[in-house]
Amino acid sequence: MTLFLYDTLRREKRGFEPRDPKRVTLYVCGPTVYDFAHIGNARPPVVFDVLVRLLRRTYGADAVVYARNVTDVDDKINAKAAKEGVPIGEVTARYEAAYLADMAALNVSPPDIAPHVTDHMDAIVKQIGAIIAAGSAYAAEGHVLFDVSSYPSYGALSGRNLDDMIAGARVEVAPYKKNPHDFVLWKPSKAGEPSWPSPWGEGRPGWHIECSAMIEQVLGLPIDIHGGGIDLVFPHHENEIAQGVCAHGHAHADAAHEEYARYWMHNGFLTVDAEKMSKSIGNVLLLHDLVQHMPGEVVRWALLSAHYRQPLDWNQSLLDQSRKNLDRLYGALGRAKGVEAPAGDPPADFIAAIEDDLNTPGAIASLFALSSEIERGMTAGDHAAVAQAKSALLGAANILGVLQSDPDAWFSGGADDSLKAEVEALLAERLQARADKNWAEADRIRDRLTALNVVVMDGPTGATWRMKE
Repeated sequence: MTLFLYDTLRREKRGFEPRDPKRVTLYVCGPTVYDFAHIGNARPPVVFDVLVRLLRRTYGADAVVYARNVTDVDDKINAKAAKEGVPIGEVTARYEAAYLADMAALNVSPPDIAPHVTDHMDAIVKQIGAIIAAGSAYAAEGHVLFDVSSYPSYGALSGRNLDDMIAGARVEVAPYKKNPHDFVLWKPSKAGEPSWPSPWGEGRPGWHIECSAMIEQVLGLPIDIHGGGIDLVFPHHENEIAQGVCAHGHAHADAAHEEYARYWMHNGFLTVDAEKMSKSIGNVLLLHDLVQHMPGEVVRWALLSAHYRQPLDWNQSLLDQSRKNLDRLYGALGRAKGVEAPAGDPPADFIAAIEDDLNTPGAIASLFALSSEIERGMTAGDHAAVAQAKSALLGAANILGVLQSDPDAWFSGGADDSLKAEVEALLAERLQARADKNWAEADRIRDRLTALNVVVMDGPTGATWRMKE
C-alpha cells in the first residue's frame, strides 16, 4: 500500500515519497507558551502524532525525525511577563510545562526535537542576513523587512492574489515599507522588553522567520512534511516559504517552493457549539480544564472522530459519543482479558483507511469491526479468533494512540478497592435478579449503583460499569 497525503500547495492527494526513506523529516508549528492551550490548539499535535506513528511503522522508529517548535518570545509573552513583573522565561517555562502535561494526557508522543526560538537567535540573524544578501529583504528604521515583490511565487500556497493580500506581519503598516505587503523579519524591542544583538540593532525576530530558521538548522532543507492548522496557511506558512527559499537565492527558480517543504498538510478549524472560539463570546475551552474532568483518550478520540481536513464542531454530544465509543472497545477488550494477544499488525482495511490521507473515521470503523469479532468469538468460545482480532485491534489502536489503558482501570476510574468490590457484588446481585425476572429488585440495585456514581452498561455478554466523570 502507498501513503497518500493531501498537499495544500498542489491542492491534491499525492503519493508520499520522502527525499530519503532513511531520514523522513516532519515539522509542525507548536505552541506559543503564554497561557494554557485551548482545545483548538490540541488538534494539530494529535493529528500529526497519528501521522508520526504511521511513518514510524512504515519507515522504522529511528528513520523519522519529528520537530515541533516552541515560541518563547512574543508580544503576548512580553505582556504577561510585564504584568506579573517576572522574566519571560518564568512565564514560558510555566506554560510549556502545562502544555506538555496536557499533551501527555492526550497520549501525544513528544517530538524528537523541540526547538525554542530563544535558543536559535544566531541562526535567525544569519538567515535574515542571507535574505538581505540575496536581494529579498531590506533594513529600514531598525527593522528588517522581506520584499514580497522579490519572490514571484508568493501567494502560491494560499492561492491569494498579491493585490488582495493584507500585510503578513505582526506590526501595523508603516511608512518605511516599500509596499504594504512586506513583512517584518527583525524589529526593535520596546523599552523593558527582551532583546538580542543584530547587525540592524538590538531587537527580536518577527513571527515567521523563527520557524524558517529553526527548520533549516534542526532538520535541513528541504523537509518532507510541514504541518499545522489551516489558520497558518496565510500569512505564516506563505511567508515561511518565501523566506526559506530566498535565503538560498532561489527566488526565481522554477517551482522554487519545492526547495523548502515537499508536502504541506493543514488540519481544519475547530468550533465550539457551532461558533468560533472567542473570549468575547466566552466559549474558549482550555484543554487543561478538560483533561481534569475526563480521560484524555476521550478528548483524543473526539479530535480524531472527523477527518483532519474537515471542520470539527466541539460539543457535549461529541464528547458523550466519544466516551461511548471507547467504552464499547474497552468493553470488548475487558471481556477478552483472559485471552493473551500482544499488539500485532492492523488489518488491511484499517491500513487502507489510514494511508488514505489519514482517514480516521474509516480507521475507527475498522476498530469497531474488530471489537465485534472479539465479542462473537467470546460468545462462541473461539479463543483463537478472539486472539487474532484482539491482536489486530491493539495494533491498530496503537497507531491512533487509543486503548492505552487497562480495561478494568478505564471503567473503574478513581474507584478504590472497597468501592470496586461493592460494585461487583451489586452487579452479581443484579444479574441474579434479572435471571429470576425480579425486575423490581434489579431496578433497586441499579438505583443503588447510580447513587454510587456508577454507570452500568448492559451488553450481549454481560454488564460492564464505569464511574461517571
